[in-house]
Amino acid sequence: MSDERICYTYESALEAAIAMEEEGFRNYLRALRTVQQKGAKEILRENALDELSHKQQLEKALVEGHMADGGEISRTIPTMNLSYVLKKADLRPESTVREALLYAIQLEKEAAEFYRKAGEGCSGAPMAALFERLHREESSHLQRLEDLYEAHFMTEN
Repeated sequence: MSDERICYTYESALEAAIAMEEEGFRNYLRALRTVQQKGAKEILRENALDELSHKQQLEKALVEGHMADGGEISRTIPTMNLSYVLKKADLRPESTVREALLYAIQLEKEAAEFYRKAGEGCSGAPMAALFERLHREESSHLQRLEDLYEAHFMTEN
């Protein structure tokens, strides 16, 4: 992220994170309106609801002045980096579960990268910890999607 204003205040950091989650939700919503296959819709629906949940948590933190503790991941989850090998599919009405999953993997990768870069850009500032936490959470979601992809589409012969 090139806008360094997110490092000025905790509130601006939360606002940037809320905007990121809103963008993710809108991407999933557009995809949901495009695809017709039931399984593909389910993958996209679950991830759209995750984005709404993240956004709600961030908005609550904005109102309360702090993030709720508990249940957070203490380290970054390693991923297989499938998003570098497999390209994000342009979703069409006839898109498959595989294509929807690739789409979700790419969106989660983009979110994790956003939070990683924001955390690095705010290094030493109080909100760096917020972005590091969000990066860990997005990495966890990315790993979950990659595991699902591996289980269903990268079977061994």
